[in-house]
Formats: sequence, C-alpha cells, structure tokens
Amino acid sequence: EVVSGRYNNLGEVLGASTSRSLNLHRDLSMMDNLLSTNSIVTQRLSSTQMAMETISNAAQTGLNTLVALAGSTDSTQLTTAARTLTDVLDQFTDAANTSVNGEYVLAGINTDNTPILDYTTDEGGAKTAFDDAFNTYFGMAQTDPATISIVPADMQDFLTNVVEPMFSGADWNATWSTASDTPVTSRISKTEVVQTSATANADGFRNLAMASVIGIELLSANLTTDTRAIVSNEAIKYMGLAINGVDGQRSELGLSENRVSIANTTLQAQIDIIKLNLDDLEGVDVYEASTRITALTNQMEISYNLTARISQLSLVNEL
Repeated sequence: EVVSGRYNNLGEVLGASTSRSLNLHRDLSMMDNLLSTNSIVTQRLSSTQMAMETISNAAQTGLNTLVALAGSTDSTQLTTAARTLTDVLDQFTDAANTSVNGEYVLAGINTDNTPILDYTTDEGGAKTAFDDAFNTYFGMAQTDPATISIVPADMQDFLTNVVEPMFSGADWNATWSTASDTPVTSRISKTEVVQTSATANADGFRNLAMASVIGIELLSANLTTDTRAIVSNEAIKYMGLAINGVDGQRSELGLSENRVSIANTTLQAQIDIIKLNLDDLEGVDVYEASTRITALTNQMEISYNLTARISQLSLVNEL
C-alpha cells in the first residue's frame, strides 16, 4: 500500500463499490489507448497534409506555366512548358505515393498499395492508352506533322468525350490508380469518428493528371494556333479544378486535425478526473500505512528480543 498508494485488497475494503472501481479503471484504460492511437492519427494527418501541399504547389506551378504560354507559338517555349508539366506530374506521383510507417497516406483504405502509377514509364499503361486513343480518333500519332490538319472542333470533342472519361471513369483505376475510393477513418474519442486520410481517386488528383497529360502530349504537337488554344484552355481549366479540389481536401483534413486536438484535450481532462475519483475511492493514506509498518516492525523487534532472552534461560543457571 505504501508503494502503490492503493488498498492491498480492494474487494475487502470497498465491498459493493468494487464494481465502480473496475469500471473507472476500464474507462481509464480506454482513454489512454485513444490518446495513444490519436498520436498516430495526428502523424498520418500531418503527413497527408504535407503531401497534398506539395501536390497543390506543383499544380500551381503547372497553372502558372500554362497561363504564361497561352497563345504562344514558339516551339522552344512550348517544349519547355511540356517539360515543366512533366516535372509537375512527377512531383504529383512522388507526393501521392508518400508513406508513413509502411502505409500509403493517399491510398484510401488500400494502405498497402502504391496509389499512383508512373505515367512517364507507362507503369500502368496510361501513356499507351492515351496514345492509342489519339491514334484511333485522329488516325495518326500526336507526334505526326499531319496533326496540323486537326481542326479546333475535333480537338475539343476528343478532349471532352475521349480523354476526360479516361480520367473520370473506370480507366483511371485501370491505368493510373490502385487506391481505394474510401478514405481511412479513425475513432478519436468515445463518440467521434473522423476522416484521417485522403484518396488519390478524388477529383482534384484526376484533374491534375489530366491537365498535365494534355499539356505534355499536345502542347508541343504540330497544331494550328486555334487548335492549340483549345488544348491550352482545357489544360488551364482542369489544372484550376485540380488546385481547388486538392485545397478543398486539405481544408477537410484541417478540420479533422482540429477535432483530434480538441478530442485529446477532452480526453486528458477526463483522465485527470477519473484519476482523482480513483484516488478518492481506493487511495490510502501513505503516512498512516508507513506508521503501521513502523509499529509492526517495532513489535517484531521486541518479539525477537524476548525470544532471544528466553532462549538464554537455563535451570542450571538458577541452581
């Protein structure tokens, strides 16, 4: 009791109140576990926010590049813009594949899977799919000089009705993403469950990939000024949608971070209250217990001394 500060035999001392003590210990253990898991949740949210900030910044770079070169016909500038968009897409891929403690934070509940496949190496076949779609629609490759014959209306129809469904539909999951549509959720208190990760299948990520691919594949192609303007405008539109989508998800996760912080504060306050109740219920007076130990020790010492003296008594000495 001196060491633990608790009664040695709670059942004997508390009687019917023992069940209350057990319930308080159970609640205390649960809250301690929630605080522990919330630290992991906080780390996941922080890492997800950092990854999405990188993606948002990359998208902003892409948008700035597209806007700056809108209407340009200079082949060197257009080629440079395509390379910049390739870098943007690479940054998006690297950030989207961020992992923490062996779990990919943008994979939804498929945390074991690398969420975004590499377009530049045609890892998932996305580039091949785009090349085949262009060839099928126009009867030529995008690198063919004959693309100068493509009229704006056909390019608009191709981008709207062929390319856009490749990113918004099932083709995205077939060639780009292995992530789940369902984000990770976590219990942060006895009553609260919040979203604690994002998924690369969200619209913002799809739009960023689409805008980048349109720019990479078509900006430097041999197109008329009006047809290239269609490509540029569509890339700018989807890149802007990408930034809005990614930043919107960042805001939602920011709300989750705030709720986790509030939950931790509340849990700690509840833990402190429970500990006070447990101290009142099963706590002992340590000084009193120490005094009892001292008294018992003194009694034992007296007993030992008496025993030693009695053992020295002898009838021979009396005679």
